[in-house]
Amino acid sequence: MTHLPATPGQTVGPFFGYALPFEKDSELVPPGRADAIRLHGTVTDGAGNPVPDAILELWQADADGSVPQRPGSLRRDGWTFTGWGRSSTDDAGGYGFTTLRPAPTEDGQAPFFLLTIFARGLMNRLFTRAYLPDDATALAGDRLLWSVDPSRRSTLVAAPDATGYRFDVRLQGKGETVFLTYPGH
Repeated sequence: MTHLPATPGQTVGPFFGYALPFEKDSELVPPGRADAIRLHGTVTDGAGNPVPDAILELWQADADGSVPQRPGSLRRDGWTFTGWGRSSTDDAGGYGFTTLRPAPTEDGQAPFFLLTIFARGLMNRLFTRAYLPDDATALAGDRLLWSVDPSRRSTLVAAPDATGYRFDVRLQGKGETVFLTYPGH
């Protein structure tokens, strides 16, 4: 049997604007819901320029720390929280999700949003986390966060603002966001 070596993935994009969006894709909950928050930011390249054709996918726990396992993520019904959404970047590299504040999935861990980034020029998607900054004790006890070089941890922590949290993604260069790898990926 001949074993063939693995080859790199095909670069992603720029087809996002017409192939992947769906109605209310970035609204994990309706914007007017009383407990709704915004997670938003910009995606920039190594030179600090906005990336206007990226897509971010978000996965998260719900308000009690459970990871939703319900079908129907592509059909928003206005009340079922599926814990998944998708947001395209605009011309200024901005993205945004209307969602709920997640709770920790384990005792002693910090709550976070898991993000996957697809953008032109990437051979494969990138994974990162956006931790909530509200509980210093939980951040100090989070195993994954504290396995990251101390000088780079801040790239994984969102900043609070008037509507929720801001989390900017820098694809490379100075201040590059920490990206994660998973076994088998």
